[in-house]
Amino acid sequence: MSEPQARNPQDRPEPKAAIPGVKNLIAVASGKGGVGKTTVAVNLALALSRLGHQVGLLDADVYGPNVPLMLGVFQQPRASGENRIEPVLGYGIKTMSMGFLNPGDKPLIWRGPMLHSVIQQFLRNVMWGELDHLIIDLPPGTGDVQLTLIQSAPLTGAIVVTTPSDVSLEDARKAVTMFQQVKVDVLGIVENMSYFVCGHCGEIADIFSRGGGQRMAAQFGVPFLGEIPIEPEVRAGGDTGSPVATGGPDAPKAQPFFAIARQVIERLNALNTADNSGPVVTIRD
Repeated sequence: MSEPQARNPQDRPEPKAAIPGVKNLIAVASGKGGVGKTTVAVNLALALSRLGHQVGLLDADVYGPNVPLMLGVFQQPRASGENRIEPVLGYGIKTMSMGFLNPGDKPLIWRGPMLHSVIQQFLRNVMWGELDHLIIDLPPGTGDVQLTLIQSAPLTGAIVVTTPSDVSLEDARKAVTMFQQVKVDVLGIVENMSYFVCGHCGEIADIFSRGGGQRMAAQFGVPFLGEIPIEPEVRAGGDTGSPVATGGPDAPKAQPFFAIARQVIERLNALNTADNSGPVVTIRD
């Protein structure tokens, strides 16, 4: 077996082609399923929109596309011109999802090359227009969709969602490590299902433990974006197509998502200022 050759520092990958009109591409990822990643992606997109930004939401979880249900939009996207697709609007957000193209309970049984093709079409053929942020809801894990996105799109950064349980954190660490290895900035860690506040007595219960996300952020030297408690209204909003962030920044159950959105904006500003690669965005309440 031959010795591996050292990489020439000048051998750098070619710059990835930008998505026309899109300033920031933000991936929302998780190491495992069931941690509320899509709930965070949807409410983050809505919070950024309510703060005055032009936002798109790409549902890249091809095998389990839940964004249509959570936004309450189910219409088929329209074709416009040759090989162009108009995104579906949900609460003012431009959205694309395999759930629009393959609705119902029919499973999608595809191999890697087909996933690569559909992600490329969602990125390049959808008429996203002028966006401050395109939020990309990734499937769980570190598989084909993640690799396609990392290799083909200039990601501004990634957000990793976890619960505070050790099982979730174990897989979340893999997601953080993946992004760091491929030189994608981790905008921060979100700890979902951090605690539960009893509606009768106000007692706080740490059902899945608490604080693991913050400790993991410190371990990897990345920002901790915030905690989201277990809230029946958040679950109900997602199930009925009325996410809590539609209530605006003053809605009590939506406040954690708006706090995270503001942290994300600050982090984007810090990155864009540091490398002078993009515009500074402002928070507009």
